Amino acid sequence: MRILLVATYELGQQPVTLGVVAARLRAEGHEVRAIDVSIDSWDPVSADWADEVAFSVPMHTAARLARDLAASIAAPVRCFGLYANQCRDFAAPVEWDIAAPAVLPARDLLPPLERYTHLTIDGEARLVGSVVATHGCAHRCRHCPVPVVFDGRVRRLDEATVLDDIAQLVAAGAQHVTFTDPDFLNAPPHSLRIVRALNERFPRLTFDCTVKVEHILRHADVWAEMGTSGCVFVVSAFESVDDDVLERLDKGHTAADAALATAVLREHGIDVRPSFLPFTPWTRHADIVALLDFVHAHDLVGSVDPVQYTIRLLLPEGSLLLTHPDLAPHLGGWDEPRMSYSWKAVEPAVDELQQQLAALVEEQTALDTNEVEIYRLIREATGAPVVDLSSVSIGRPRLTESWFCCAEPTEAQLRAVAR
Repeated sequence: MRILLVATYELGQQPVTLGVVAARLRAEGHEVRAIDVSIDSWDPVSADWADEVAFSVPMHTAARLARDLAASIAAPVRCFGLYANQCRDFAAPVEWDIAAPAVLPARDLLPPLERYTHLTIDGEARLVGSVVATHGCAHRCRHCPVPVVFDGRVRRLDEATVLDDIAQLVAAGAQHVTFTDPDFLNAPPHSLRIVRALNERFPRLTFDCTVKVEHILRHADVWAEMGTSGCVFVVSAFESVDDDVLERLDKGHTAADAALATAVLREHGIDVRPSFLPFTPWTRHADIVALLDFVHAHDLVGSVDPVQYTIRLLLPEGSLLLTHPDLAPHLGGWDEPRMSYSWKAVEPAVDELQQQLAALVEEQTALDTNEVEIYRLIREATGAPVVDLSSVSIGRPRLTESWFCCAEPTEAQLRAVAR
């Protein structure tokens, strides 16, 4: 069978899950081609070759973009990945084992690393490869799509296979790897063995990973070794500085814990790049100002991707938040084109502010405005008091593609697929 695999968006990273599926299908004797439409323009004619077309949908943005493309395809359409079951209205979910423990991704089918996100560090741009050490998550944060599928389960990938995948990334020019696990410390002994082997085989290779605030603190003893082994930053879902919201989301940490986690990482020379969920049904204008003040107070202005100030809560099908009693007064109906439930904030002006800030950040990012100036403009638009930003450093280690997954596609992403 001839199968065309399509990736639409995977955080600016080479789509590793698509590579795993491609390897499995080729091993079964299928003829496989792949396209990443976040990199290459979509041509509907490319689907004419295929007996089937399958979209990789590891996140909401990918699923939204896949919906738009599927309408132009005559061949049977399938979806695989975390959001596959939420694509049933336009594609048949397929349960390919994307968490297979010992499958080396077929990266030869994918665009080269040069065309994906880079690490900016010390005044240079380094090629980045994405790799997976575990699938699933041990936690059940209510706003996250992972527990809906994995229900607290974690699957460890074969360590030798992970290292072989890193080796093929290094051979392709990678100088830095991103561990794309939902939480790299869901299985600390497993992850530490991989880090040690990585550092032994590739001592100049740097890496980043995603870790919950709760795990940063619980496993505080690992960060000295992680730092000396090449970890340059950690993405962590701070989400909010309102402890009531954090409790509703079942995040397992407080705003004070987030501040402490920042200090723990920096003690070992590791930067933190927080992700935020500023706009929820319970958000008031004062909460946005409080978040901006928290960022300034803890010297995070240069460490936050500006898009993080604009993220609005998504409520996809099956969201664990849908049954929370505090959501009921704000919840609207199912919005099929957006693939999520609608909701309104407790203060209507906050919904308007979110749209204003989203437009501001997209415009300034397109102009290549630095994160400190965008932060200043956001404070101004929000009406927050003026603060001194003269000592904020620019150029902290970061990926050139802003990190956000469980969010609406930006207008720029929708235009890219429509081109």
